[in-house]
Amino acid sequence: MTTFKQVRGSDILVLSSDPTTPELGQIWYNSSSGTLKGLAQATIAWASGGNLNTARASLGGANNGTSSATLAFGGANPAVTGASESYNGTSWTNTPSLNTARQGPGGAGTQTAALAFGGEGPPANLNVNNSESWNGSSWTATPTLNTGRGGIGGTGLQTAALAFGGSATPSYTASSATEKYNGTSWTSVNSMNTARSSMASIGTQTAAIAAGGGPSATTESYNGTSWTTVNSLNTARQSFAGAGTQTAGVAFGGYTTYPTTTGATETWNGTSWTTSPATLATPRGEIAGAGSQASALGFGGGPPSAVSNKTEKFTGPGSTVTRTLTVS
Repeated sequence: MTTFKQVRGSDILVLSSDPTTPELGQIWYNSSSGTLKGLAQATIAWASGGNLNTARASLGGANNGTSSATLAFGGANPAVTGASESYNGTSWTNTPSLNTARQGPGGAGTQTAALAFGGEGPPANLNVNNSESWNGSSWTATPTLNTGRGGIGGTGLQTAALAFGGSATPSYTASSATEKYNGTSWTSVNSMNTARSSMASIGTQTAAIAAGGGPSATTESYNGTSWTTVNSLNTARQSFAGAGTQTAGVAFGGYTTYPTTTGATETWNGTSWTTSPATLATPRGEIAGAGSQASALGFGGGPPSAVSNKTEKFTGPGSTVTRTLTVS
């Protein structure tokens, strides 16, 4: 009979507690619980999370937060709101509101150090060019964008953010403008190759991805200096969300043609998009996102006739799970 040692080259470890950093495929015996365990690849899927306290579409989020620690702000239901909420991986808690209510803002940062910028505010959904920073307790007005616009893309950190694309009211002409924020001021830099709004935003200030918008399937990659057109999405769409990094991202939801929504999910490996077998349980546009490719969060969304408070968590490629093994 072949033994585990003959296959793996080592005996099964006997441990009093689960290892803190096990390797994929590793098996061990937990003597405290009397169970045989192993680290396996998790099933790629979307699962329900805690509902937002305020249902809304066109909201922003701290997209460099995690699936267990992020921030949601702004949006509309149907009136424009400045509502802000913090997520702990299980439930949302109301926090102090934005100083300027807005829908379609860009977002950057983390749960305790976020930045909200741009968007459209009352009256008459006029463009907002101001930005606000969040310190974990309150919002503070910060220097304004050079070009106010709604449906703006945003990513990065509170003191190293990137704003791109969007559209200007009342004509809703799409923009290709790009701006960088250094914690003190916004600076205009090289524009996108394709003007568009309502994109999925992924990455950091110096390594970003702008996908879709319009609706289109166009994807561009930013290296801190200039934008380069790369391989397109498989599903053209607008008003959707993204999470992750420039080389390991995920995009989900959106409108294929307004108001037709999709739950389609795609993963990005730095070169191309792959359609995931998992889709959002509730297809919706105007959704916000945060987290990583392995563990992303999607929250809120529309269409306006059925504004959502739903939160869903994506377990994606590279995610692992500790399983108890049985022998029969």
